[in-house]
Order: sequence, then C-alpha cells, then structure tokens
Amino acid sequence: MSFTNAPVTRSLVYGLVAMSIAVSLLDIKHYFYILVDLHIWRFHQTWRALIYQLCYTNSAEVLFAAMTLYNMRAVERMWGSRKFATFIFISFLFTSIFTPTILALFLRPLTLGLLNYLPAGPTPIIFAVLAQYHAIVPPIYKYKVATSTSAATDDQTPGIMFSDKSYRYLLAFQLALFQWPGSLLGALMGWLVGLSWRMEVLPRSLIRWRLPGWVVGMRTQRRSQEFEGLRRRLEGEGASTGAATGSQSQADGEGGRRRTMGQQVMDQFHGAF
Repeated sequence: MSFTNAPVTRSLVYGLVAMSIAVSLLDIKHYFYILVDLHIWRFHQTWRALIYQLCYTNSAEVLFAAMTLYNMRAVERMWGSRKFATFIFISFLFTSIFTPTILALFLRPLTLGLLNYLPAGPTPIIFAVLAQYHAIVPPIYKYKVATSTSAATDDQTPGIMFSDKSYRYLLAFQLALFQWPGSLLGALMGWLVGLSWRMEVLPRSLIRWRLPGWVVGMRTQRRSQEFEGLRRRLEGEGASTGAATGSQSQADGEGGRRRTMGQQVMDQFHGAF
C-alpha cells in the first residue's frame, strides 16, 4: 500500500501534515479560522477566505484528514494526475469563495449570529473528492451487522448493511463533526461542488479545462514516452533491415547455387588476386 500513481494525493497529504505542524510551531493558528463578525465585517480580512483551507488547527483533524485522503487515492489513479489536480484546484476556488460568502450573507443573519465561525482545514475539498469516490469506486464486498439474535437465516436476519467503503465514510463524517456546525457547512459545500462537477452543472468549458502538464510533472513523463516511442521505431526499423538483409543473403545464396562449378572456381581465384 503506497502512493503509487497518485503523486497529487501524496503531495496533498504531506503538505497538509507539514503545514499543520508548521502553523502550530509558529503559533499562527489564529490566522486560519474565520469569525464573520470580527474578521470579515469589522477588519475586512477577506484574504482569510483563500488560506483557511491550507491547514488544520488540531492534530486529530490532521490525522483523520490524512487517512481519508490516503484511502481515496483511487480517484486519482482512475482519473489521472492532471485531471485530479485540476479538480482539486477548481474545488478549492469554489469552496473558498462560496462557503464564507454563504455563511456571512445568509446563514449568519438567518440564525441571528449563531452561525458565525468557520474552522480552518480543507474539509470542503476532502468532501468534494469524497463525492467522486462515492460515484466511481465500487465496493469490493458487503457485510451485515445483525441487530437481533433471532434464529432466522442470514438473508432474513435484521441488521445494517456495510461495505468495505463504510469506514472511509465514517472517517470523513467524523471530520465533518469535529467543529460543527462550521465544519459541517464546509463538508456540505464540498459535497455540492463535487456533485456539480460530476453532474456537469458547472460550465462545460471549466470542466474540460486542465492545468498545465508541468504542474504535475508531466514534462518528464512525456519526454520518456517520446524516447520510448523512438526506441520502438528504431527497433522496428532494425528488425525490418535485418529481415531485408536475410532475404538478400538468401537470394545471393540461391544465385550462388545456380552458378556452375567453373564460375565458382574462377571467383575464388579472382578474389585471391
């Protein structure tokens, strides 16, 4: 089990852990969460909307987030690194803009200031990826947890069905409840962005757009593919040349067998002189 063929997911996990540790060591956690009345309305610190998803402010959230991202690396393997990185970037932009905006303009006035806090962390991005994971990765097996001790058959025993994907959903659900209702709002917004991408509600040009290949290191991969293609063409040309040479040698041999004995003796003396 590793990050094979999932370099973007690996960078997300390592970057999230490193950033969260650095923020704790430097004691700058207070820059990454959002209090609407204080940071947005009073001090107009709108830049917080672009950085609140860069790290978490406690170790439990970092652990659950890293585990959830690691378990969803299959999405990148199925999509490819370039498409996956583009999806992460677009999800980051949408959730960074819409989540604080909805909280500040709609939910806070409707709840009379009760909803005022948006915690730090990329929970919206994780739930956007989770929406794709739920849609494209099928379960491998299912099992039932019985809720009764009756002597019924296995098919008729009352219980709750689970699959091998269930614990991944439980990790993400726990992540959404760590600092609710703010974290739950972020999870909901991320899920909606993921569904919008999946159902092509977003503009088609935005869905088809891709980040440059060098962002995910595709330049080196493309060069290696070009060299591999050149090597295969050279091998093919060498095989064709060898076959042609063999055919010519065979033809010369056949021509030699058609010569008379006297001509062959003269050829030997001619080559000696």
